[in-house]
Amino acid sequence: MFYCMFAVLLAGNGLLATGFLLAPDIARLLSGQNEQVIEAYENRIAQLRVEVDRLHSRSYAQAGDINLQLQELAQQQEVLIEQHQLVRVLVDKAGELGIEAAPLPVADAGDLAPSSGGNPDIDATAAAVAQMMDETQFAMTSIAETATRRTDSIVAELSELGIAVDLPADLEGVGGPLLLPQDDGEASATVDDANAVMAALVRYKAARDGIDGAPVHMPISGSFRQSSGFGNRTDPFTGSRAFHSGLDFAAPKGTTVLSAGKGVVSFVGTKSGYGNVVEVTHANGLISRYGHLSGFLSEVGQAVNTGTPIAKVGSTGRSTGPHLHFEVRKSDSAINPKAFLEAGRRLLALLG
Repeated sequence: MFYCMFAVLLAGNGLLATGFLLAPDIARLLSGQNEQVIEAYENRIAQLRVEVDRLHSRSYAQAGDINLQLQELAQQQEVLIEQHQLVRVLVDKAGELGIEAAPLPVADAGDLAPSSGGNPDIDATAAAVAQMMDETQFAMTSIAETATRRTDSIVAELSELGIAVDLPADLEGVGGPLLLPQDDGEASATVDDANAVMAALVRYKAARDGIDGAPVHMPISGSFRQSSGFGNRTDPFTGSRAFHSGLDFAAPKGTTVLSAGKGVVSFVGTKSGYGNVVEVTHANGLISRYGHLSGFLSEVGQAVNTGTPIAKVGSTGRSTGPHLHFEVRKSDSAINPKAFLEAGRRLLALLG
C-alpha cells in the first residue's frame, strides 16, 4: 500500500515537472491558432472594405448615370413641347382643308415597361415621353401622306381632262448665304419634318383650288333628270342623225342654274339655237355654256364661284321643253361634259 501511494505521488510530480518544462511550447501553439483566427478575420475585414469601396464607386457611377438620364429626359421634353406646338398648327391647318390626322397607334404594354438595371421611375417617364414623340411624329406623317395622296389624285383626275394644276414648287421662295450646318439635335429635325408637312398641305390647297376652277360640278340641283347625252343622236325636230354638243337636264321652268366652277361670266345674251345663254370662262381656257334659259341671274364681268346662281331653266331657242343645255368648250370646240361631271363626283368623294 505504501509503495503504491509513493508511486502515484512520484508520477504526479513527474507530470507536473514535464508541464512546467513544456508550458512555453503550448503557449506558442495556442498563440499560433489565435493568430490564424485573427488573420482570417482581418482578411475578411479587408474583403468587406473592398466591397464597400466597390459599392460606393457603383453608387457614384449610378448617380452620374441618373443625372445624365435626367438631362437627356429634360432635352427630350423640350423637343416634345416644340413638336406638340408644331403638330397643333399642322392639325388645325389640315382640318381647314378637310384632312383629319390618323388615329394614334395603340402601344403594347411592353413598350412602356422600365428597362432592367435602371431607375424604374426615370425609365417609365422616358418611355412615356418617347411614346408621345412617336405619336406626334405619326400624326405629322399621316397628315403629309394624306395630303400628298389627295394631291396626286386631283392632279391625275384633272390631267385626264386636259387641265393643268398649278402647284407650288417644293423649295419655292427660299435662299440665304451658304453656312456650315449646326448640330441642333432633334429639334432641328422636328422643324424640318413640320416644314415638309406644311409644304404638302400648301400643295394640296393649290390642287383643291384647281378643282374649284374647273367646271366639274353639277350645274343644277333639285328635281331634274338627264334627258339627252353628248354626241350623235336623233334630232328631235328633223328626225335625222345630228351631233349634240352637250348634256340636257330636264327640269321645271325657273329651276336655278348654278355655275359649274369658279370663273368669270364672259357672256350673257342670246345665241342661235341656244336661246338665252350664259357663259363662264374658267382657268385653262375652259368655258362652260348654259342654254335655253328663261332668265338671267348674272352679268358680264361678274366673278362667280362653284355653285353661284347664274340663271334659270327655260325652253328658249331650239327646245322641245324646259331643260338646261350644259356644254364645256375649249378653243371653240365642245368637249363631253360627262367626263368632267364624273371626275367631279370622284373628286368630291375623295375630299369627303
